[in-house]
Amino acid sequence: MKIAMIGTGYVGLVSGACFAEFGLDVTCVDKDHGKIEMLREGRIPIYEPGLDALVARHAGAGRLHFTTDLKAAVAGADAIFIAVGTPSRRGDGHADLSYVFAAAEEIADALTGPTVVVTKSTVPVGTGRKLQRIFAARRPDLAVDVASNPEFLREGSAIEDFLRPDRVVCGAESEHARDVLARCYRPLNLIETPIMFTDLETAELIKYATNSFLATKITFINEMADLCERVGADVNQVAKGMGLDGRIGRKFLHAGPGYGGSCFPKDTLALLRTGEMYGAPLRIVETVVSVNEGRKRRMIRKIVDAMGGRIEGATIAVLGVTFKPNTDDMRESPSLVILPALRAEGAVVRAYDPEGMTEAAKLMPEVTWCEDAYSALEGASAMVILTEWNQFRGLDLERAKQVMREPRIIDLRNIYDPAQVMRAGFSYTCIGRPATTSAL
Repeated sequence: MKIAMIGTGYVGLVSGACFAEFGLDVTCVDKDHGKIEMLREGRIPIYEPGLDALVARHAGAGRLHFTTDLKAAVAGADAIFIAVGTPSRRGDGHADLSYVFAAAEEIADALTGPTVVVTKSTVPVGTGRKLQRIFAARRPDLAVDVASNPEFLREGSAIEDFLRPDRVVCGAESEHARDVLARCYRPLNLIETPIMFTDLETAELIKYATNSFLATKITFINEMADLCERVGADVNQVAKGMGLDGRIGRKFLHAGPGYGGSCFPKDTLALLRTGEMYGAPLRIVETVVSVNEGRKRRMIRKIVDAMGGRIEGATIAVLGVTFKPNTDDMRESPSLVILPALRAEGAVVRAYDPEGMTEAAKLMPEVTWCEDAYSALEGASAMVILTEWNQFRGLDLERAKQVMREPRIIDLRNIYDPAQVMRAGFSYTCIGRPATTSAL
């Protein structure tokens, strides 16, 4: 079975490599000549654990190809997946579908026979119908089925999510489209993965509803963390007690500085705009978006307050700047709000991230970027944990204390045990746990 994957960003590249793992013949297409050359040379333009080995294995076996020639890629393809970006449109928050429609038009002009075109990109309700009209207008001579197959990949564990998913959602309305998608995912039958077939609109909405609900869980536990701080409760235990309820579940109940990344911020906004467009306002999602934006600013005050209310002239070491660990993705990361604000208040900011510094340095050139965590801590009056990379959990606290000017930890991810940090001689401020402890 032959498929074409249009777009070699995060979703397209991971999906293409994983379909090759399923035994399909996959050609990934991108207009970026430099990116395609990198991939042909075995260099991966994004950081995702295990992706380099997966791409190398299937490219070497001849099942995974990279090209800028869309026409050649779609020729004879059983299915063509569109996996291009759908960023928030500047000014109004609607999803920018210009890349999706441009890809569809180019596909239509290149087709030589009937096929199934599948949106892998996250697209608002109604996009599939618009694509049907594009193909009907540009290629009335061909039978082109449009389907929706939203992705549910978590950065940092995307390969596992694709190969062993909770479910696969397919918006496919013709028997042929359903058959093609069932063949694409046939290996999942062995592990009895639920494959759910719906109409186009339902599949499109499942993706937005899922991401918005997960964003709601994060925002809820962050607000609970604020209450815990006021009443002396422990948000970690609150989250555990909630998560043990099978109706709620443990995932996405981790208090922190707010959600970020390539999905939750833009998808919650896009769902809001869809609700407004159809006269069905989504008040809960609206609140989630508002609270999450305020959360980042609240973390700035938390850092300043932990340092006595004034940070001008102080050196602050920030450990972790990506929106989550095991990725180099800086999109909508809380660090993009927090670090510039600390600089604006007169602090010297030194930072380290295991994977995100190349991109982060472009976005925040005023920050001093360091080669490791201990270099960042030299002369610092505070260590701020902003991303919960595992290597930060295992820091040698005695060594950290020796290189810092003041032994102060502001842990915005709750990766440390307060009693252990206190014994090591640090002042410790965390999220949603009993009052700040001090050894200064």
